[in-house]
Amino acid sequence: MKNEFKTRKEIRMKNFDYSRNGLYFITICTKDRIPYLCTICDDSVYVGADIIRPIVNLTKTGNMTEYSMNQINKHYDDVNVLKYCIMPDHIHIIISIMHDINTADCGRIISAPTIPKIIGSFKRYVSKNTGIKLWQKSYYDHIIRNEKEFLEICDYIDNNPLNWINNKFNLNKWR
Repeated sequence: MKNEFKTRKEIRMKNFDYSRNGLYFITICTKDRIPYLCTICDDSVYVGADIIRPIVNLTKTGNMTEYSMNQINKHYDDVNVLKYCIMPDHIHIIISIMHDINTADCGRIISAPTIPKIIGSFKRYVSKNTGIKLWQKSYYDHIIRNEKEFLEICDYIDNNPLNWINNKFNLNKWR
């Protein structure tokens, strides 16, 4: 009998230790891209020096998502959410993992959290507390390699609500 199930494409970098110190850009989409998290209003707000930002109105589910994101650093030592953006049907997060590694020790810290563990726990917690099977399977990740990439991604995250309004097709165009 022929295997009727599709084989999922492996999207994580092979042989990479996702508990390693570094910065990780994560995008998580809602199931079927349903806009559970917020609405973005075209009524822009001036935040100074000719900077215009659209108004992002979080839903109850979006508020739970934001609360949960802000709890990540309380649940995992050496892990911080540096920046995030909640969009109607997805979120962008920059996560920092910075373990204080003793130079006498070699290798991975025994109980070091990995990006898959952090994201999996986050997704389960939000879904459980909202009562919605909220998230699409898996997520997109990008390991930030240098300051230039970090600044480009920060700019992308900051401008994502404005790009959402200006982009007829709401396509992710970071790269």
